[in-house]
Amino acid sequence: MEDHPEPEPVLLSKHAKNLLRFLHLLPARMASHDNTRSTIVFFAVCGLDVLNSLHLIPPKMRQDIIDWIYGGLVVPRDSERRCGGFMGCRAMVPKTEDPAVVECMRRYQWGHLAMTYTSIAVLVTLGDDLSRLDRKSIVDGVAAVQKREGSFGACIDGSEDDMRFVYCAATICFMLDYWGDVDKEAMYQFIMRSLRYDYGFSQELEGEAHGGTTFCALAALHLSGQLDRLDDDTRERMKRWLIFRQVDGFQGRPNKPVDTCYSFWIGASLCILDAFEVCDYAKNREYIMSTQDTMVGGFAKWPQDPSDPFHTYLGLCGLAFTGEPGLSGVMPSLNMSLAAYAHLQHLHEHWRDSDLGLSTATKQKLELKADATPLIPAQ
Repeated sequence: MEDHPEPEPVLLSKHAKNLLRFLHLLPARMASHDNTRSTIVFFAVCGLDVLNSLHLIPPKMRQDIIDWIYGGLVVPRDSERRCGGFMGCRAMVPKTEDPAVVECMRRYQWGHLAMTYTSIAVLVTLGDDLSRLDRKSIVDGVAAVQKREGSFGACIDGSEDDMRFVYCAATICFMLDYWGDVDKEAMYQFIMRSLRYDYGFSQELEGEAHGGTTFCALAALHLSGQLDRLDDDTRERMKRWLIFRQVDGFQGRPNKPVDTCYSFWIGASLCILDAFEVCDYAKNREYIMSTQDTMVGGFAKWPQDPSDPFHTYLGLCGLAFTGEPGLSGVMPSLNMSLAAYAHLQHLHEHWRDSDLGLSTATKQKLELKADATPLIPAQ
């Protein structure tokens, strides 16, 4: 009888310690990510959640993270542009109370869709009740960056607009249970115009189909309640394109090398289309495990590369889809644990049942009271 070697174990505790370190200290090589710190916090906190290790974050540190996230919240005044949301770092938060400096820096404080998505997701994952958010102000900021053709920019000034931010817009509106002035039909039309001849989605019109943007497109359709608008033939062709991205792990485009992160992007897309079971679990796991750092924990993009929080988190999610022991289930469209998603659903029920948050705005045709002041002012 042939002996089959035991599969390499996922080093759960080392991965948890690795992610916890990123909440304390970032290596010098990550200095260029300073303006997107909230995304690093997202990968670390949500990764710990998937590892069922949120208890490793002490209560005081958990509250410190929540308060730090809220420190990046921008709530515009009535006379200012609709730019509500979260900033990615605190570079635009003045260290002085000089009124002239504070007013000058306000001109450069605005929400960024990716930072807003990751910030809200971290708050939900840490169990915050989101009571300090002005949901209408944030969704007004989302609507303000929607383009005429249906796509979204990242922020009100100086930004690209493509499928990544379509996804971020959908996650924000879904998590806040409010779509406001966001044009979902225009968003749908932009997504469908980005469907390529091979039935993957491109990042922008006339681009090449890509695994990451295919996830963004499908997840946005799902979160906006429009996935059912895809006919059966289109769904089957999309599944085919996605399934063909598996080599051992998954690649993002044809004729490209496999990469740990696509175990999430492609895997989650297949989950959304109820087709994940057709992929080769063992081969996918084998590739992800080949990038595991057995010394300090974490997963890398490729074998022998240094691990990082991005690939660590998405690698863990890819393993979670296969039912890896010790990992929490993941809600594919929102890219958060099922436990965090359950907390979000509880918040939605609370908002609806108690008529909080948007009730005043709804009764006044979705306009805030003239004398209302934001719960968290622009920093």
